[in-house]
Amino acid sequence: MVVTKAVLILKGVKSNHGWPQAQKMLNNPKAFLEYVKTYPSENIADWILKDLEPILALDGFNYDNMLKKSSAAANLCSWVINTVKYNKIYKHVKPLMEASEAAEKLATEKQAELAIVLEKVRVLVEKVDALKRQLQDAVDKKQAVEDDANKLQLNLSLANRLVNGLADENVRWTNNVKQFEFEKLTMIGNALISAAFVSYIGPFNAVFRKQLWQE
Repeated sequence: MVVTKAVLILKGVKSNHGWPQAQKMLNNPKAFLEYVKTYPSENIADWILKDLEPILALDGFNYDNMLKKSSAAANLCSWVINTVKYNKIYKHVKPLMEASEAAEKLATEKQAELAIVLEKVRVLVEKVDALKRQLQDAVDKKQAVEDDANKLQLNLSLANRLVNGLADENVRWTNNVKQFEFEKLTMIGNALISAAFVSYIGPFNAVFRKQLWQE
């Protein structure tokens, strides 16, 4: 009787827990076993748990003791006890499960956000690398221009030195040209004088000629 009462209470029967009600419950064994298999152990009303407390507290309400009377009663007793235990455990674990699910959902969302951020960072890094390459190209071009400018400056300096040198030579050459123009005018006379002088000193000996030449 106590086992069927506990089962009736679990079924939500608030009163009339006598044997006739139990027989009615057990009239269709197949339907009853299906009910036991699919019993919503997670959702047991508080009044049911409270009404079951005195029964579960009985010393004889256990599988071994009920087995002495009937295996069916023992199995139903075990089912009641384990169903209540499962419900208590579930109610304790459920908030943890919900927290775990929420944390997992949040982690998934954050991972998605992180993936977006990482993609943005990747794009920015690519842009920075491209700018670095452009900057390096500009620096290389600047260095090449500076090198060319230095070479041109050196060539210009050498050219200036050459021009300045040629300018000095131009003065000398101009003076030489003037001198040559003058000498061209006096060359015939100088040649005649020289020839006359050579003819004049020809008959004398070398000592006397040298003396005449030097003096």
